[in-house]
Amino acid sequence: MARKRKGRDIHGWLIVDKPAGISSNAVVNKVRWAMDAKKAGHAGTLDPEATGVLAVALGEATKTVPYVTDTLKAYTFTVRLGQSTNTDDSEGEVIAESDLRPTDEDITAALAQFTGQIMQVPPKFSAVKIDGERAYKLARDDEDFEIAARPLWVEELKMLDRPDADHVTLEMTCGKGGYVRAIARDLGEALGCLGYVRELRRIWSGPFEAEDGVTMELVESLAKTGELDQYLLPLEEGLFELSELRCTAEGATRLKHGNPGMVLNSDVEYGDEAWASYDGKAVAVGIFRSGELHPSRVFNQ
Repeated sequence: MARKRKGRDIHGWLIVDKPAGISSNAVVNKVRWAMDAKKAGHAGTLDPEATGVLAVALGEATKTVPYVTDTLKAYTFTVRLGQSTNTDDSEGEVIAESDLRPTDEDITAALAQFTGQIMQVPPKFSAVKIDGERAYKLARDDEDFEIAARPLWVEELKMLDRPDADHVTLEMTCGKGGYVRAIARDLGEALGCLGYVRELRRIWSGPFEAEDGVTMELVESLAKTGELDQYLLPLEEGLFELSELRCTAEGATRLKHGNPGMVLNSDVEYGDEAWASYDGKAVAVGIFRSGELHPSRVFNQ
């Protein structure tokens, strides 16, 4: 007999402004403990030393995670020029150095090749799987391996500041699966001066902004009090890119049982993915066909 998971049936999003020095999974576990939630997950990991938006999904909101991870997100990051590390960030060992320092004009010109649809090779110290093994584990064991390039959509990449000759601060908006560390590494190589990420912050992800996030200090101070609930965003926030279809009471009942349910007329076209609501609450996500939503995910909230 399966063991019943303890905790509250609580559903929604808690947006955390993640500090440096803690892993994304550690943040999720802390939030789940603090809110006594049965289930929790996150919409896109951040490196331990990175800061910014970590969107933590609780309960039924975990079913909306793919719709957030597939959307655009934005980062600000500082690249250390003139050096490269084995991890492509400041946590690694310096493995090469260069005396060359590009001008601001050189940097701006080089950024163009990293916008639009590009092919990117993830860092060797990453969670990419190579024949079933995580790349970072192979890298730690000094294994010789290659990681295949993968497509990445970069909406925008621009220079924000040039604090000194050794550093440049950039802002990037990109799609799913982008590695900022790889951008810094490849930019350094393109400029002929090498480079790695010195600081990294995710400023927004889909509908969620870092400036609206709670701190880990707040999470810990309000743990187990129920007061964190006031910072919880609705499950429906994760469905922001899909059209909403309102359904009838009968349609809601059918959808909750996994059957096609009637929805009210809208501008959604046949075959489009959408979500159905009843009394303002999400009931299901599915495909719209001939006045009905055919569910692929059902919410029990």
